[in-house]
Amino acid sequence: MKANEAIDARAIRRKLGLNQQQFWSKLGVTQSGGSRYESGRNMPRPVQHLLRLVHVEQIDIAKVRKDDFEVIEYLKAQKGDVFKELKKQAKAAKKAA
Repeated sequence: MKANEAIDARAIRRKLGLNQQQFWSKLGVTQSGGSRYESGRNMPRPVQHLLRLVHVEQIDIAKVRKDDFEVIEYLKAQKGDVFKELKKQAKAAKKAA
């Protein structure tokens, strides 16, 4: 799934086998708010991004820190070759696990 694709929250939730409370609470959204999004109400872009990160990319946002992003941005801007190599190694390690 690409960052700019429409997100079908209900389909993702059902695929994960979670009820609405379990699914939406990981994003800081109430069950009733999540239900409204699943019923067609516009989902704010920040919620869409959180949903993608948490439930599609499986990123534990409780472990992410601001300085992690600062390092990533520095590597991308100043050490692009190092960033690409680290990214490649991380993907290979994930496949091997």
